[in-house]
Amino acid sequence: MIATTSTATDRAPLGTAADDAALPDTDLLALDGLLTDTERATRDRVRAFVDAELRPHVADWYERGHFPREVMPRLGEEGLLGMHLTAPGCPGRGAVEYGLAALELEAADSGLRTAVSVQGSLAMSAIAKHGSPEQQEQWLPGMAAGRLVGCFGLTEPSAGSDPGSMRTTARRDGPGERADWVLTGAKRWIGLASIADVAVVWAATEEGIRGFLVPTGSPGFSATPIAPKLSMRASVQCDVVLDEVRLPADAVLPGALGLRGPFSCLNEARYGIVWGVLGAARDSYLAALRGSLAREQFGRPLAGYQLTQKKLADMVVGIEKGWLLALHLGRLKEAGRLQPHQISVGKLDNTRTAIEVCREARTVLGGNGVTLEHSPLRHASNLESVRTYEGTDEVHTLVIGQRVTGIAAFR
Repeated sequence: MIATTSTATDRAPLGTAADDAALPDTDLLALDGLLTDTERATRDRVRAFVDAELRPHVADWYERGHFPREVMPRLGEEGLLGMHLTAPGCPGRGAVEYGLAALELEAADSGLRTAVSVQGSLAMSAIAKHGSPEQQEQWLPGMAAGRLVGCFGLTEPSAGSDPGSMRTTARRDGPGERADWVLTGAKRWIGLASIADVAVVWAATEEGIRGFLVPTGSPGFSATPIAPKLSMRASVQCDVVLDEVRLPADAVLPGALGLRGPFSCLNEARYGIVWGVLGAARDSYLAALRGSLAREQFGRPLAGYQLTQKKLADMVVGIEKGWLLALHLGRLKEAGRLQPHQISVGKLDNTRTAIEVCREARTVLGGNGVTLEHSPLRHASNLESVRTYEGTDEVHTLVIGQRVTGIAAFR
């Protein structure tokens, strides 16, 4: 079990699977039948884990601005770290199974799904895709188990949506290919950095942008959590400084040269977001549905009024449309046919839908909806970060625009 600090702000979990079994059927389109038995079993297993070990503590973690390092080994035991990777020590599960797991994690809190994404879809993915066999054997089994934590250093204080303008540099110190590398620069909004054992850092070199494996205990490496935050409080994001960090020649990821290296990892993370945000939306919708059925106004349940039913109907329709989009992208990914612009469609529209659902769900709960006893406003606040990282709404809009017009409008 995950240890937690008991405080006066601890609150009982709201909206577990057992609670929701008593609600009216919300699978309007019989979507459950589109999953395989294995996929349903994975979803149910992760949901049970989330309900038992994560959901009871989320409000407290969020209020205290705390991410529990001890959750990482439990996530590893559940096979959730690097879940979809086929590499040393990794579970090698299907893309749809991973998506369903991301949805269930984010139904608790975006910060928990983000931790899994940073570890598995970014740091581990970089090593699995671009690392040498020796690097993979050194890092991936421990990271899959949650014994080791990784982070992914791409974004900089002045280079968010334009990573090609990064100022972090790596230079060789000496002649020949066996010369040390020396890294200098700064990164910002780096998830898990202050608790990480290894950082995947992207830096400009004379050859182009390269990726480096930087043990976080290296002299010159420092990570400082960013605070205070109004979003993603149950997670950790950091400012990272690289002050003449010296690395051996074999610290470079041999398979990555140019921005295609980090972008291939970002696409893995973006795919997980397509599914994950639906968890926040579903949890908020169910909170609104439960609240409106239980609360009476003017002598009848709030759910019995037309305006409330319109809100609930719009929420569930949006969630089910988003789920169909996510499933389609998952099937394309499993077939090896998923394209970056398709991921942009999913990330842009599902995140947009999820934010609307969470905000509307808060209105159904009235004034009570602004307290941490209810999840929608917490989810909505988190999703403001989710819509910004791994490509802003504007970036994904332009990716789609370039696809439909053939004209790049980024500059």
